[in-house]
Amino acid sequence: MKQFFLITALSACCAMLALPTQAATQNQKTSNYKVKSSVVKTHFRRKVEKAIPTKPSFGQIAGLHATADDLALKSSVAYVIDQDTNEVLLSKNDQAVLPIASITKLMTGLLISEAKLAMDESITITQDDVDTEKGSSSRLRVGTTLTRGELLHLALMASENRAAHALGRTYPGGLSAFVSLMNGKANQLGMHDTRYVEPTGLSSQNQSSAKDLATLVNFAYNDSLLRELSTSASYEVEVGNRTLQYRTTNRLVKNPNWEIGLQKTGYISEAGQCLVMQAKVAGRKLIMVFLDSAGKLSRIADAERVRRWVESNHAARPQT
Repeated sequence: MKQFFLITALSACCAMLALPTQAATQNQKTSNYKVKSSVVKTHFRRKVEKAIPTKPSFGQIAGLHATADDLALKSSVAYVIDQDTNEVLLSKNDQAVLPIASITKLMTGLLISEAKLAMDESITITQDDVDTEKGSSSRLRVGTTLTRGELLHLALMASENRAAHALGRTYPGGLSAFVSLMNGKANQLGMHDTRYVEPTGLSSQNQSSAKDLATLVNFAYNDSLLRELSTSASYEVEVGNRTLQYRTTNRLVKNPNWEIGLQKTGYISEAGQCLVMQAKVAGRKLIMVFLDSAGKLSRIADAERVRRWVESNHAARPQT
C-alpha cells in the first residue's frame, strides 16, 4: 500500500515538474508560429509588390534600351559632344524624341533670366502652383512668399516644381504666354524636336531629343546666372518663422572629380532618370545628355563611365 502511495506521489511530482516544461514548449510553438506567420506575410507582400509592374518609360515602350553601346550605359539615350569643336564623342539614340521631365526647368530659367525681371520682387505660391499632374509634394506651402530670385534658385538647383510653375505663372502675360515663349525660344535655337506645354516638366508632353538638349545646354551656359544657380550645392530660404534647407539634385556637383559649369536633372516615370551637363573633363569642355536612364543612380553612373572613358581615350592634347 505504501509502495502504491509512493509511486502515486512520485508521479504527481513528476507531473507538476513537467507542467512548466509543457507550457514553455507550447509558448515556443506559439512563438514559432508567429515568426513563421510573419515570414510568410512578408514573403507574400514582397511577391505582391514584385507582381505589380512599374510604369514603363516611353523609351522602354519604344525598345530603346535594346540599343547596345561600347560603355554599357543604362541610359537609353546618350549624347556627348565637345563644346568648342562640336565633335561628337558619343551618340546613342540621339534623335529619339522623349519626355524630358525637369530638364524643362532649364528653359524656364533661361527665359526668366533673359527677361531681366526684378529678382527681388515677391511672388506668392498659390493653389494654381500645386501639382495636379503627378500629385507631387512640395515644402513650399500655398501662401508662401519668396522673391523671384529665390524661386529661380530652387527651381534650377533643387528642381522645385511649385517654384518653377510660379515663375511661369507670374511672367508678364501669364502662363500661356510663357509657354508660348518657351516654344518660340526652342524654335529660335533650332530645337525643332522640342515641345513644351508647361514650365515644370511634370507633363510627359514636354518632349525633346538629345541633340536639341545639347543645343539648349550650350546656349544656356552663356548665362552666368544659370551657371551659378544650377551648380549651387545647397540653399536656405526663410519662410515665416521657418528656415528651409534645400540641396542640389545632382550629387556630382559636390564631387571633387567633377568641374561642372551647368547642370539639370529630371525624373518622371514616362521619362526615366535624366541628366544634362556642361563639364570640363580631361582638358575638354563637354556637353553631356543622358535620357531615360533605368535606375535612380544610373544616370550618375553613366556620367562617371563617360568621364573615365574620355580621360582614357579622348583627353585634350597638350598644346606645344
